[in-house]
Amino acid sequence: MNSYKAYFVRSVEKNFPGNAEQLIAAIDSTFKIISKDVSFAATSENPVDKRLDVSAYFLSLIKTLDAHGETFETIRRICLEIAAEYVRPKNKFQMLLKRLPAKLANTWLANAAIKKLNKKASQNSNPDGFVAVIITDKEQTFGLGYGIDILECGICKLYKKHNYEKYASILCEVDELTSQLAGLKLVRKGTIALGASKCDFRFKKEAIS
Repeated sequence: MNSYKAYFVRSVEKNFPGNAEQLIAAIDSTFKIISKDVSFAATSENPVDKRLDVSAYFLSLIKTLDAHGETFETIRRICLEIAAEYVRPKNKFQMLLKRLPAKLANTWLANAAIKKLNKKASQNSNPDGFVAVIITDKEQTFGLGYGIDILECGICKLYKKHNYEKYASILCEVDELTSQLAGLKLVRKGTIALGASKCDFRFKKEAIS
């Protein structure tokens, strides 16, 4: 079982107790087809492409619930419920790891890691994948020295290929949650999923309790 599947199963069982088993089977069957479109991500040199496997499983869930007659808002609620539980730190050590990048910002170690990440993320390793650039100008990044511009979104490409592009924006909402867990506030002007030319990620440090 994929590490994330358990979160989907629990949510489906909670929201559809009468026919959860059938829905989960349908999700898995759909995923077998969709996963072929993102199989390249497992060996891609672009680390951002690693997000495509779980994104494909979300798409399998979305397609299954849509076929089941659920509304956009119901599907959105369930997707965000799953995502919130999936990214939530399960212990203090995981919380520390999520907050570490913000604490290390502007250190030599962070700068070296950012340089390496930018080299890999900016590569168009696969036409169905991501292309991103790391922004290090402090004036453009609220003094943090770290931001991201997604120039090509692999998630949007995947969802568009399956004619479900209107649902891609749901996954964009998860970015705000993951930023908060890292002790950062996400500042963003637009996303490709909602028609912008790029997804701009800028962050402000928040007080960490």
